[in-house]
Amino acid sequence: MWKLVLAYDGADYAGWQVQPGQNTVQAELRDAIAKVTGESVLPQGSGRTDAGVHALGQVASFSLAAPVPEANLARALNRRLPPSIRVLSAECVGEDFHARHSARHKTYEYRIYRGEICPPWLARYVCWQPRRLDIAAMRRAARMVRGTHDFTSFAASDPDRTQSSRQDGAPPSGLRTILLSQWRIRAGGMLVYRVRGNGFLHHMVRNLVGTFLEIGLGRMEAEEIPAILAARSRAQAGPTAPASGLFLVEVGYGSDGHPAPPRMLL
Repeated sequence: MWKLVLAYDGADYAGWQVQPGQNTVQAELRDAIAKVTGESVLPQGSGRTDAGVHALGQVASFSLAAPVPEANLARALNRRLPPSIRVLSAECVGEDFHARHSARHKTYEYRIYRGEICPPWLARYVCWQPRRLDIAAMRRAARMVRGTHDFTSFAASDPDRTQSSRQDGAPPSGLRTILLSQWRIRAGGMLVYRVRGNGFLHHMVRNLVGTFLEIGLGRMEAEEIPAILAARSRAQAGPTAPASGLFLVEVGYGSDGHPAPPRMLL
């Protein structure tokens, strides 16, 4: 089994997952593998990033019949892939490894540029918010989502998840465990939200950020977060933040220096 770690600029892609008539990261990687190896495989990602979302450490897995040196495969794929997608590493792992099923946690970042004018070279990779924000309130709100909660209020409708629950005969669960949830100010004034959890619902990070921004702008109170969680209603939370500011930073598999929480949930 092959394990790839990928970085990509998602601005011009309709997300990770193959879709008819759409330019996607998974399709580009599938086609590059076919050109390099002559084998038809569909690489499985650790999860689906949405249209416009970026990755610094997406993980993909697939099997090849022919043996290929690890360094050679990474170099060959990068020659075939567009510049917006890079293979950072390629390695052979155990046959039981699966990029999605083996994952234990994911880390995302959301980046907000607060200057009066957003530089054009940053516009594709940030959310621009020039208004004054109450960052202390946003930090209080971020702390309140740590732990295990039902995050249904922060989930967009996901047809794939609903269909899967119908087949299983059980209702979809909104329970997720958030291990890290914090706001930081980086050099240059960039405001960054970093969150790590054992699973994320559809649009969950962007809906959390949208709610935190409403709190920062004074339109909601940080102390409303527990009631929003308890309501289990999307209508109670804030708007969905733009995709441009979101990055999948890393995927953890329990042997990368972090404690291994329960198995990854989709």
